[in-house]
Formats: sequence, structure tokens, C-alpha cells
Amino acid sequence: MTEPDRRDQILVEVHDLIKHFPIVRGLFKKRTGSVKAVDGITFSIASGETLGLVGESGCGKTTTGNCLLRILEPTAGQIIYYEDGNEVDVLALSEEELRDARRNMQMIFQDPYSSLNPRKTLKQIVGEPLVAHHLATGSELDDRVAHLLEIVGLRPEYMSRYPHAFSGGQRQRIGIARALALNPQFIVCDEPVSALDVSVQAQILNLLQDLQQEFSLTYLFVAHNLSVVKHISDRVAVMYVGKLVEQAETETLFANPMHPYTEALISAVPKPDPLLRSDRVVLPGEVANPADPPSGCYFHPRCRYAEAVCSAETPLLQDVGDGHRVACHRARELQLSGLGARA
Repeated sequence: MTEPDRRDQILVEVHDLIKHFPIVRGLFKKRTGSVKAVDGITFSIASGETLGLVGESGCGKTTTGNCLLRILEPTAGQIIYYEDGNEVDVLALSEEELRDARRNMQMIFQDPYSSLNPRKTLKQIVGEPLVAHHLATGSELDDRVAHLLEIVGLRPEYMSRYPHAFSGGQRQRIGIARALALNPQFIVCDEPVSALDVSVQAQILNLLQDLQQEFSLTYLFVAHNLSVVKHISDRVAVMYVGKLVEQAETETLFANPMHPYTEALISAVPKPDPLLRSDRVVLPGEVANPADPPSGCYFHPRCRYAEAVCSAETPLLQDVGDGHRVACHRARELQLSGLGARA
């Protein structure tokens, strides 16, 4: 669907989100600069869709997800959540109001080993949100936890066991059950399959898709594996050093990337057919330092298409048609290779 068709369905809207971490030095902890982890990004997520957020490690993907739920307090910006037709300004909520709002906004964490308390049973882990929000106790809590475990493919009798008794894939299912406990509408999936074996990844991805259909869930899916993102996402946003450089529907972005960074990421996607060859775009240099980013386009020192304007002026994220947005001075003139075009 195109952007105009989505406006009356938007669930989460982010405007100019900024998260800077201060750099302090010396005995008196004088601030000498800041790490621009998220540097003014704007996007929206429609109800029932999955927005994939991709980029290299350290580009600000996880920080963005944490800011959306106010696990980290943003430096500036606006986060709007539409709850039952009401507009909720997430950054304006008090602690008590935020606690209530989080019933509709949950997170699935990246590492299924460190995100589960090893001293608690599955009943305590999955049931903790229900207890914290005073939604269930006693036998009602047992029934609810058993139901949640069944939903994610685990046996109810497992609720008395501890996390060490389960594999990585099973632990991630436990994390998903915990995220579903309060019947949320919006879930941030922070690289939920990156720590799992490839065979288990497919099972978890299929589970997330089944749950999305069953419970009308909306996902922000953070990942660096473009194959995973292509499989699960309706739209994709590409992030580089705290900024969004391209947004488009999944098929459009993979078939017709318009930013050189996106082209490089797509060129690294492996093909299942060994007879097919692809021209890998190898980026020179290192990812820009978010504490001291280059002038103009942050990507220009690594871009083979860069011109003088790229180092002098910062490109804006502009719509080039059908909701396809790109932040590149040369976007309309470059002919970049997508996944379908490479052979």
C-alpha cells in the first residue's frame, strides 16, 4: 500500500527522534561532545504491518527501539501512539501513565540467554507482567501462563522449570510469551533471531507471523540480516549512523534500491542457487564515527558515487514516489542494482 493509503491506519508515528549520549571527561565530568546514536529520524508504522529497521551494527537501530518504549529517554523528538483512536504523546507521559501505556507496547529482546532471569521459573517470568499490572493471581494466573506457553508452542507443564532447561529457540519463545502477556498492539522485535541457529530462526519467524495474524500485532523488526527482513517485513527502513537513508515497501526496496548504502547491503545477501553469481559491493573504510560524523552526507566517504555536493550538503529524506523515500543527492540519476537484477 502507498503512503497516502496508510495515513488513517497509522499506529505509531515518530518525528525527528534524537538520542545523543554525552561524552564526559576529567575529574569534574565536563561534557566534551556527544555520540549521535539517533540523529533526527522520522517514520510511521501502520496498524498490523511490520516495519523492518536495518543497518550495520552500531547504526542506532536498537537505540531507536528502546526510545520508542522509553527504555531510553530520547534527547528530543516526538513519539505518537494512536490508542483506540486517541493520540498519545509517549514522551509527555508521567511514569504512572507510561506504565499503563506499556500494556500496549512491548519488546522481544535480542539475547534469549541474558533476557530471562535464571532464578525465576517460567511461571514467574511469563506471569510477571500480569502480576505487575494486577491482572491475574492464583489459579487465574496459572491458566493464563499455561495458555501463553501453548500459544508459542511450549507445554504448560514447563511453567515450573527454569530457563537453563531450555534451548535458545525455546527461550526466545518464552520471551515472546512474556511480550504477549498483556495483549499488546505494538511489539519492538530487537533482532529476535540473530542469536539462534538458522533452522530455529525460520521457526521463530513463522511463529511471529502467525501471532501477528492471530492477534493483529504491529511490529518494528530490528535486524541486520536482510534475508530475514525481506521474509517478514512489509516495509523496510535503512539506517546509517543514526539517520534513515531510505524507506520503501519491501519488494520495491530490494528490487530497486535508490541509495548506494542500500545497494551495498543488498549485494551481500546470499543467493540460494550456487550457479548464480552476484557482484558484491565492498565498501571502503569504516562506518563513520557517530561522535564525529563527516560533513554533508554521512555516507559520502565510503560512497563510490559521491560528488562535491555530497560532502557539502546534508541530503534530506525525500519522497520519490509511491512512499519510496531516499536521502541521496543523486538518487534520481543513479541506476543501482537490486536483488532481482543481480545475476
